[in-house]
Amino acid sequence: MSAIEFSPYDYRIHEDPFPIYERLRAESPLHRNDEFDFWALSRHADVVAAFRNLDVFSNANGVSLDPSAYGPHAHRTMSLLATDPPVHTRMRSIVSRAFTPKKIGALEGRVRAITLEYLEPALERGSFDFIDDLAGKVPMDVISDLVGVPHADRAELRRLADLLIHREEGTFDVTPEGFEGAIALFTYYDELLRDRKANPRDDLTSELLAADEDGARLTDDEIAAFLFLLVVAGNETTTKLLGNAWYWAWANPDQRAKPFADRDRIPDWVEETLRFDGSTQMVLRTVKSPIELYGTELGVGERVFLLIGSANRDERVFDRPAEFDLDRVTSDLLAFGSGRHFCLGALLARLETRAVLDELLRRVTDYDIDTAGAQRVHSANVRGFAHLPTTVVTR
Repeated sequence: MSAIEFSPYDYRIHEDPFPIYERLRAESPLHRNDEFDFWALSRHADVVAAFRNLDVFSNANGVSLDPSAYGPHAHRTMSLLATDPPVHTRMRSIVSRAFTPKKIGALEGRVRAITLEYLEPALERGSFDFIDDLAGKVPMDVISDLVGVPHADRAELRRLADLLIHREEGTFDVTPEGFEGAIALFTYYDELLRDRKANPRDDLTSELLAADEDGARLTDDEIAAFLFLLVVAGNETTTKLLGNAWYWAWANPDQRAKPFADRDRIPDWVEETLRFDGSTQMVLRTVKSPIELYGTELGVGERVFLLIGSANRDERVFDRPAEFDLDRVTSDLLAFGSGRHFCLGALLARLETRAVLDELLRRVTDYDIDTAGAQRVHSANVRGFAHLPTTVVTR
């Protein structure tokens, strides 16, 4: 049998990582990549343990292998994703107040209104790009509403965010266009912060500027980094989750029939998509205290990928993991991580995805996808579609 080749930059992995994940779990649960100097953990139990072991597995260098995003400066763009306690504890205690169940639940009406702004004209055409015309727009508008970004600026911010996650084949870092996009985003948020200091409004940016947790406040740089994280991670991951849900239900007609017959099954659709093909496939950690795994000692400074996409397909935890099944129990899924770094935006991502799918199923009786026109995103961490041509049958 051939040697296992796994790289987060490999376009073949972007297209279909799951056969490689299966081999990793079976043959190489602690896998070494010498070319890019990292290890990879692929089994569910190992990924959970690493998520929860903050004494060994550190976020301080960020969660991406990209040279421009890895290292002690990672917090400048990845915000609290690239911090350990006590810095992480302080920041999360402040920003999490905007993401409580009560506050997220109160957004549902607005999420549905935004969805209909884009969905109704798309349905009138009958054929549209599920990503360009709907899934890529709703999350950006929701985040922008929270932050206080004017409607006229949102398409450009999404374009800049897309540039940041795209990886050209054969290159192993942010593209030159992506660097320019990052600079433009930070320039935009710096100007937004200056404006809100002079003219506070009822939005998250103003709230973060005023936030005081027992005398602890966020610096301007910390707020700008958090807003940057929201537009990149919060927007892109939900867009990809929506596209993956739409695609896999189409590819499995027997499962698609369940939410079409009963919209109360939409949450099951969302959760199984998170397990089966979540948008965040892997995150990086740095070893800060030696640990032995599978007979190998990992020393301080070693880089370890936690393969979330593989853990969610682990046959040790999920029966028939390669089947898309809305009837399965998904309580062990790791799509949003585990432990102290559990995704702050999980509630919002779930709410948005459920609301968009519900508004679709209120109006659509069936749909088809043009696979010839479908195009995947090429990213080291995020999996999903850049284009998903869709034709619908409306009620």
